[in-house]
Amino acid sequence: MERGEPGPVQDNATEVTAAGIARLAGVGRAAVSNWRRRHPDFPKPVGGTETSPSFALAEVEAWLREQGKLAEVPLRERVWQQLTGHPEGSAVALVHVGCVLLLIQERPTVWLDTEAGSDERLAARLPGVLDPVIRSRFGCGPVSEPVVVNTAAPVHTPSGPQLLTSAPLLRGAAELAAELGARQTFEFLLGRYLDAHSRQYTPTPAELADLMAELAGPADTVLDPACGTGALLRAVDARPHQTLCAQDSAPDLVALTALRLALRTRAAVRGMVGDTLRADAYPELRADVVLAHPPFNERNWGHDELAYDARWEYGFPARTESELAWVQHALARLADGGTAVLLMPPAAASRRSGRRIRADLLRRGALRAVIALPVGAAPPYNLPLHLWVLRRPDRTPAAPEVLLVDTGVFAGEARGGPDWQAVRDTALDTWRAFARDGRLAERPGLARSVPVIELLDDDVDLAPARHLPPATAADGVEQLAAVRDDLAATLRLATGLTPPPAAPAPPARWPVTTVGELARGGALTLRTGGTTGTVTTGFAAAAAPTLSTPATGTPAAGTPTTSTPATGTGTAASGGHARVPVLTDHDVLAGSRPSGTLAESDEETVLTEPGDVVVPVLGGGSVARVVDAETAGAALGRNLVLLRPDAASLDAWFLAGFLRGTANNRQASSYASTATRLDVRRLQLPRLPLDEQRRYGERFRALDEFERALRQAGRLGEQLLRGMYDGLTDGTVAPH
Repeated sequence: MERGEPGPVQDNATEVTAAGIARLAGVGRAAVSNWRRRHPDFPKPVGGTETSPSFALAEVEAWLREQGKLAEVPLRERVWQQLTGHPEGSAVALVHVGCVLLLIQERPTVWLDTEAGSDERLAARLPGVLDPVIRSRFGCGPVSEPVVVNTAAPVHTPSGPQLLTSAPLLRGAAELAAELGARQTFEFLLGRYLDAHSRQYTPTPAELADLMAELAGPADTVLDPACGTGALLRAVDARPHQTLCAQDSAPDLVALTALRLALRTRAAVRGMVGDTLRADAYPELRADVVLAHPPFNERNWGHDELAYDARWEYGFPARTESELAWVQHALARLADGGTAVLLMPPAAASRRSGRRIRADLLRRGALRAVIALPVGAAPPYNLPLHLWVLRRPDRTPAAPEVLLVDTGVFAGEARGGPDWQAVRDTALDTWRAFARDGRLAERPGLARSVPVIELLDDDVDLAPARHLPPATAADGVEQLAAVRDDLAATLRLATGLTPPPAAPAPPARWPVTTVGELARGGALTLRTGGTTGTVTTGFAAAAAPTLSTPATGTPAAGTPTTSTPATGTGTAASGGHARVPVLTDHDVLAGSRPSGTLAESDEETVLTEPGDVVVPVLGGGSVARVVDAETAGAALGRNLVLLRPDAASLDAWFLAGFLRGTANNRQASSYASTATRLDVRRLQLPRLPLDEQRRYGERFRALDEFERALRQAGRLGEQLLRGMYDGLTDGTVAPH
């Protein structure tokens, strides 16, 4: 195959699945299946399997455009489809992209000169210009030395034949980098890659990674012995004089981590491939800080081969105690006085098989703090994981106390995630006070420093909840009284908002339209949620459906105009450690405030505005929420669709109310998998004049206020019940 101009090769070399087609057109996968059945001219599969076929992206794009279902494939979407369709696999393709983005960031003029011409010329010249950059960032010697293959380097210069296959993708990535920046482009593609392979990786949430890095403090040398994709090292506030060291058993992950760090910081980046416990790549390293999110509950961690390993300074871990093996590995790689922060399962603090090692860690002053996190802080999300803060003992006497902190009270509602700001403030405040003074006065229910001697019993149980006192009786009683007063006021409000008796009406026979037709006609704009903020309204102009009724012939106020991009799109955050609230599908279902956060995102997101209507697409419920001033400005989360009506032709409350109809949701739902999925475009609305829409909208708004009052009363009632049971059982509330 000839590879002259990049355009045609770029298209023909890329395949796309049905899910990718759905993403391009902004529809559900069921719609793609319908197109294949109903349209004989739909592109034929060119690969994949019978149950999961793949199609040529160029053919799909042309067909969608001819059918008026696609205006233009966004650049970022095209690059992503090229990456997923790479013949060597998306991981290899992402490494190639990372190398070129590093070249663009460090030597942009060299890239501009190199990319000129054919793909063959690009592939032939790239290794020579990439090698000095890669060696200077990841190699062992100055770039003036002869080229020597460094088997210890985390990233190797791809060869010309390897890069020839990637040439169209590299050109597209460079074009995207001109819009977003090299680092932002790599973060976008890496984020998409991790989302697409979520079952293969255990992510460390950005908020948790930031907390672990802050607990560890500043350092010249930082090691992550189980680096994954580099979330923990990415959280380090690295400087040019620092060294970041990573190790993982997967070569692709080490390369991606190294590229991610090199694009982000000028610190020296070192990466090694190998099983950390069986084949430690840094036996001589003495780091200032070790950060680790090790694998949990591993039985095959090397117990039989490593019985006499020098790292087991605090005792030989049992076969079931792989986490304590990682703890001792971290301590062995620390310099005297260095700090390690490890994410641990709660069982590691109390299993009897590990009590002797835990006791020795306490006696010698190596374990300094155990911080219990809220449920939902990190996978597995159903467990309250722990952070262990350790120090490599130096010549100073062992500290007589250990800090125990429980932040479980800050768990979020409805699986919306914990209150990370409260978790962070509590953990850092208590740890810094304890590190400064060597002890911490009791903070009932939250934290205390415990004398080591009190923990050295038969169990050596370090679970913080078992050693922390409850809240004081006075505070508990006063809080219960306040909750009771709030509940009484809310119940009175709900009573006043109770709808009046329903008045019968003859069966309505309205002419109807669908959300999809309204979007094509410009009466509303439709956006999908998630960190990508994918635009889903690239339709060719069709006859705009009017919401007027034929019976009266009265047109809706205002003429729907062509759909325009939502103004609420943009980057979710910029610079530093900014946080943007995220409206999750659980928030919408629970009627709660935005509970998610998006850490320094480099992707375009969709930001909500007052009057938007947000609809969850999973779960099978009839829910639609009108965005108010309190919710406005939040990023739209995954599994949500945002509808932004043109106020001149469509009332937001009218729209939200009719979208909640049970029959409407049933006809628009798909039951092809274990979860019910809603195709929002198929939801129907009656065509009514704007004045009539507003009359319905006023009633729907009143019902929404009544529903909010009921939800609040339910939450306060549960809180009062919990407090009363706890107070009666712990003796802080009198039975009379």
